[in-house]
Amino acid sequence: MKSIYIGNLAYNTTQQEVNDIFAQFGDVISSRMILDKTTRKFKGYAFVEMDDENVKTAISMLNGETFNGRIMRVSMAN
Repeated sequence: MKSIYIGNLAYNTTQQEVNDIFAQFGDVISSRMILDKTTRKFKGYAFVEMDDENVKTAISMLNGETFNGRIMRVSMAN
């Protein structure tokens, strides 16, 4: 299982939308939307966990793609 970082998401992006984007490449094990600690508003980035064999394909296909009017940055999480 590997973790993927997704950045530059529109602030109105939902967790279901993130799951749906990545589900086309395999099973999404989990996803986490990062919220501001004070305001509890979405900060524009998230993490998705997927099986190892699907991660490279998802990253290569989605990095630089436009979603909700913004160009996503998709990479392996540190």
